[in-house]
Amino acid sequence: MKYTLAAILATTTFLGTTASAEFLELEKEDLTLGFIKLTDMAPLAVAYELGFFEDEGLFVTLEAQANWKVLLDGVISGELDGAHMLAGQPLAATIGYGTEAHIITPFSMDLNGNAITVSNEIWDQMRPNVPLMDDGRPQHPISAEALVPVVEEYKDQGQPFNMGMVFPVSTHNYEIRYWLAAGGLQPGYYSPQDISGQIGADVLLSVTPPPQMPATMEAGTIYGYAVGEPWNQQAVFKGIGVPVITDYDMWKNNPEKVFGITAEFAEENPNTTLALTKALIRAAIWLDENDNANREEAVQMLSRPEYVGADAEVIANSMTGFFEFEKGDVRPAPDFNVFFRYNATYPYYSDAIWYLTQMRRWGQIDETKTDQWFFDVAADVYRPDIYLSAARMLVDDGMANEADFPWDSDGFKAPTPAADIIDGIAYDGRTPNAYIDSLPIGLKSGQTVVGDGVDG
Repeated sequence: MKYTLAAILATTTFLGTTASAEFLELEKEDLTLGFIKLTDMAPLAVAYELGFFEDEGLFVTLEAQANWKVLLDGVISGELDGAHMLAGQPLAATIGYGTEAHIITPFSMDLNGNAITVSNEIWDQMRPNVPLMDDGRPQHPISAEALVPVVEEYKDQGQPFNMGMVFPVSTHNYEIRYWLAAGGLQPGYYSPQDISGQIGADVLLSVTPPPQMPATMEAGTIYGYAVGEPWNQQAVFKGIGVPVITDYDMWKNNPEKVFGITAEFAEENPNTTLALTKALIRAAIWLDENDNANREEAVQMLSRPEYVGADAEVIANSMTGFFEFEKGDVRPAPDFNVFFRYNATYPYYSDAIWYLTQMRRWGQIDETKTDQWFFDVAADVYRPDIYLSAARMLVDDGMANEADFPWDSDGFKAPTPAADIIDGIAYDGRTPNAYIDSLPIGLKSGQTVVGDGVDG
């Protein structure tokens, strides 16, 4: 197929740039990389602090960014050589949704790591609708069905029901929409004329930068939010909110952030790109090795103000294999943050395609596309060829294990079974349009958003 051929050709090109990992001739040694203050920027911090960048001959400066738009603009302009990115950002930029630029990713940064939190007031209203376990604690995962009567009451009173997410093409936006729709609530559509994403919505979603989520909810501007850590656990520690579901419970081992660079950077600096990818793979291995034995050290790193800057106790709550819902309700969550296990760092085409299906589902892609279009965009942005070239060098140098990489993958994961997804609908990246049409709420083949409704 077309996408497979493209990957093979690209692999040949990259493998031909160097004969040995030890003798990479770097085109650019001094790099500035951006990130947002979230725990899943950890591979960047670890690669810097443990000298993995320096081992590759790279002199890296890490710079926190104010928000996701500033970060993306910095990569496009060249102020940043690369960055910790929302997985939707390289895809959206490449297809021209928002700022247009060809961004690629040779490295997926993590799996899972997000949650949805509601204010104490909303939780009090939801809780009577939530099944309980024998010990009286809420039974997880909690469906958005428990929120439906609350939203209906607000509607009856003429009050909008506002919730927050971090960016229009963020995993968090698609996850909170997925959760709401799985419970029967309409999260709203986008159209070329109305990019609010609130067309026909029962719940009005708006953008709030991650570190500002708890304060925005405490002020009453939003009633809940979807965000990465440590900003859900921060709400628990501050006593202002309750996480109702983690994304692991919504979709087991779902993809999260990526490392993004421009296609131009990769073309002009192929060896530097390989060196970056090698350092990040080593960092991911370190974060997960020996059953997360290094996580406490990672927590201390991340708690520093130049990285995440939250209390170590708050960061540790999710990074060390547990997650706290209500105060004192701490539950095991060994895979809440995954950085290397389950081929977390491999940039799967099927992960890219899931994001594209959600863009289409909610109208950010306004017209039906062929399955081949999804495959081609995924192969344009996600670059497993670069990843495997870097992995091969690490294995040859004795810094990684041969068995830890999916050498023979065609870029597609096995379908995610229905039992692993909150709405009980399986996902297969090889059949994107059939998947979109299987979702009860959302645009179907042939449908577009016109005015304040769906046509077709």
